[in-house]
Amino acid sequence: MLRQISWNTFFSTVGVVVLLYYASLVAILYRKQLLAWVRKRLATTILVMVTISRTEAQTADGNNGINQANTLIRSYFQTGTQLMYAIGALVGLVGAIRVFVLWNSGHREEMNRAAAAWFGSCVFLVVVALIIQSFFGL
Repeated sequence: MLRQISWNTFFSTVGVVVLLYYASLVAILYRKQLLAWVRKRLATTILVMVTISRTEAQTADGNNGINQANTLIRSYFQTGTQLMYAIGALVGLVGAIRVFVLWNSGHREEMNRAAAAWFGSCVFLVVVALIIQSFFGL
């Protein structure tokens, strides 16, 4: 099953997930500084966004693009599902190692919390794949 996923796709997806994780950490830890920075540059940001949206607007019928995107998403679903399972397996292995280390060091309460969190994240990946499958009717 996993042979169908190319290594480039796998590593780029893992890189995006790691990037989103660290970006969310920075957003959580430096929330006040980010909000102050955004408030200072809000007018410039809105101006740039309006300019970009006007320059990239298309006058052609958008139904072709939507149908093509729908076809592409449906064709990549099996690969994406397998990729989610692979990421879930990696998360599960890392979580098992973390729980094992906490168990051996005698931190029982932290071990229980870590085990529940890692198990929940693995179950979440599987459930998300099933929900997306039912949403797209595949």
